Amino acid sequence: MPYPHSGAEPDAWLALDLIPGLGGEGLRRLLAQFGSPAAVLAQPASALARTVSAKVADAITAGADLDKLDAAKKWLAGESNHLLTLADQDYPASLLEISDPSPVLYLKGNRTLLGATGVAVVGSRNATPVGLQNAEAFSRALSVAGLTIISGMALGIDAAAHRGGLDGGASSIAVVGTGLDLIYPARNKALAKELAEKGLIISEFSLGTPALAQNFPRRNRIISGLSRGVLVVEAALASGSLITARQAAEQGREVFAIPGTIHSPFSKGCHQLIKQGAKLVDDANDILVELNWRNSVVSGTKPSTVGEELNRSADDPLLVAMGYDPVSIDALMERVDLPADQVMLRVTELEIEGVIASLPGGKYQRMR
Repeated sequence: MPYPHSGAEPDAWLALDLIPGLGGEGLRRLLAQFGSPAAVLAQPASALARTVSAKVADAITAGADLDKLDAAKKWLAGESNHLLTLADQDYPASLLEISDPSPVLYLKGNRTLLGATGVAVVGSRNATPVGLQNAEAFSRALSVAGLTIISGMALGIDAAAHRGGLDGGASSIAVVGTGLDLIYPARNKALAKELAEKGLIISEFSLGTPALAQNFPRRNRIISGLSRGVLVVEAALASGSLITARQAAEQGREVFAIPGTIHSPFSKGCHQLIKQGAKLVDDANDILVELNWRNSVVSGTKPSTVGEELNRSADDPLLVAMGYDPVSIDALMERVDLPADQVMLRVTELEIEGVIASLPGGKYQRMR
């Protein structure tokens, strides 16, 4: 589909983006028909109605809400705030490959990251401590290798992935489901600030758009579209991360999944993806090799070395009894020949050391 070749007319792009009911598909059809945003706005409703509905055509001729248009222009005047359109030369080629590229994207932060090669890292909002640790460690290793980490700035795995990406050399991109003048969830305010300063935040939603449930699955196609591959760290069977993985597969991207214990609901989604053909990974190097990335060997993927883990396992009877699956205190007491007070004391010590972590339901799990 031919698009305009100039990044001019920012006011016209904004005006069309603010038309209720138009949407990306309608705007792309209008651009293909009339050539530019300004040309679209110059058409009578009768001409527009041959491409979009009469209601939308009337809305276009009536014009955008002037208060919203003025607010958007003021926001764009702010430091590191940008408008990216299909007309811009730095619009990512990878997004042009997907079936539904957004005509307008709002950006905050380092715009040059649009040209970086990235890997998406996604997973559960209610992640386990092991999942959070894996997400951050894998993301840091991939970022050190030169791959920008892309995720959705949600709580849990997304936030851990962004932290790992920012900690590496290739930074991180967040694709969010609200307007960029809002921060959702509010608990990620500090993370959003760091992403705006050191990375990039992207939204296809106009300023003021609240956190609507239907917008988050929609933004997932941009997360996968920007990426060479998608890594799912933890996901329940009903997780939105599986939507991202499905869209990645449909877009021709690689899909990777980290396996987990068969007893955890947060591993079920990853196991399902692996059954469906996703590549099982237990080290960041697995991803680098599969992508044929130039920096094909990195270290630091896992929070502890194998040697340290084996030594601790051999020395500590409680860790031997615990294994790697979640376990309750009562089950531990049945497995070891130790008084209850000693078991409780040792569990507390191991938790303070970061060797094990507490889970919902009074269970504990060993950290990798």
